[in-house]
Amino acid sequence: MLASKPIGKLMLKLAIPTVLAQLVNLLYNIVDRIFVGHINEIGSLALAGLGVTFPIIIFIGAFSALLGTGGAPRAAIAMGCNDNERAEKILGNCTMMLIICSIILSVFFMITKDKILIMFGASENTLPYASSYITIYLIGTMFLQLTLGLNAFITNQGFTKTSMITICIGAVLNIILDPIFIFVFHLGVQGAALATIISQGISCIWVLKFLTGNKTHIKIRIKNLRLSKQIVFLVISLGISPFVMQSTDCFIQLVFNNGMLKYGNDSYVALMSILFSVMQLVWMPMQGFAQGVQPIISFNYGAGNNERVFSAFKKLFILCLVFSMSIIVILELFPQFFIGMFTSDAQIIEIGKNAIRVFMLSMSLMGMQTACQQTFLALGQAKESVFLAIERKLILLLPLALILPKIGALGVWGLFLAEPISDFIAVLTTVSLFSVKSRKLLTR
Repeated sequence: MLASKPIGKLMLKLAIPTVLAQLVNLLYNIVDRIFVGHINEIGSLALAGLGVTFPIIIFIGAFSALLGTGGAPRAAIAMGCNDNERAEKILGNCTMMLIICSIILSVFFMITKDKILIMFGASENTLPYASSYITIYLIGTMFLQLTLGLNAFITNQGFTKTSMITICIGAVLNIILDPIFIFVFHLGVQGAALATIISQGISCIWVLKFLTGNKTHIKIRIKNLRLSKQIVFLVISLGISPFVMQSTDCFIQLVFNNGMLKYGNDSYVALMSILFSVMQLVWMPMQGFAQGVQPIISFNYGAGNNERVFSAFKKLFILCLVFSMSIIVILELFPQFFIGMFTSDAQIIEIGKNAIRVFMLSMSLMGMQTACQQTFLALGQAKESVFLAIERKLILLLPLALILPKIGALGVWGLFLAEPISDFIAVLTTVSLFSVKSRKLLTR
């Protein structure tokens, strides 16, 4: 199917389930914030509390991206070379690394959580909510790691409907359990965290059952859990790009949360939580498009069919760009609607309606960034992916977020401006680099 079916029809077959999965996953990620933000009397403070836990959650999720996104394309390329035994070794090694990482991360953050939360912008008012939420969330770290990391291996085998079901199971359960635990049992932020780890646990069982069953092309086998230095290096070298992209979000949010607290107040910290959530509305569907097309690119690159690789990329590029431009136009016209999804606080809505317009402006071009960077990953080009990830976050956004608020009286507006400026420069760099490197790769 990956080698012969018409590209357009194949993209629809593979991308629609992954896009739907990402949309459901989007709800999964933001539903806690939506319900918590509407708790009577304490909603704004509780939302700000959840906002300062995001760096920890993002950092934990970055390890699943490191091993899932680093291992799954490697396995797909091996399958394209008719080497399923090697693909299974990659899957087994990634499974063991996910287990090891989850144990280390959960123990480390349990010990250090309050100090880190204060460092990430928790105030005396918001720390109790943040600490209560993250304590319960950390219990389910292994569920999260295995679900997200191994689901990439399901997607890259072409089982996009199955990978979509993985996300849907957890998301639907979370949406059902959140209001029950928060409003019926009056558990507040603890109820939101409890709903999340229960949902993740069920999704994890589903993934493991599939990858050890008879429907999958490659299985998790006990003999392949033993780590191989060569495979570990290959996986990490490719996965380091999405890891850097996600883990640096941790430091970005540290700077933004502390900046909002320094130049504003807890309301601005809550607004920052909303802005990062709305940004996911743009990112995650595009990631779904890319994940659906990635197996086509990886498999055909491994098989040496460069014409299909280039055709799939062009269609992905157009699709992502049209999507990013369309959704940003809607956001610029109706900013209050997007902010109102998360809070009914009139003050936050008022200060946020123009802030979100500025903050999200250059996201209209990020379809180009996503298509090029994800194709680099699909082609196994680790160095280029790492550079692009570092450039946007560490070289551009982080320094701008530190410098711009101090210029004149910009304050919080300096933080809002840092994002669109860095996004615009990053897009130009990514497209230029891809236009040069991709032709050399495919010619070779």
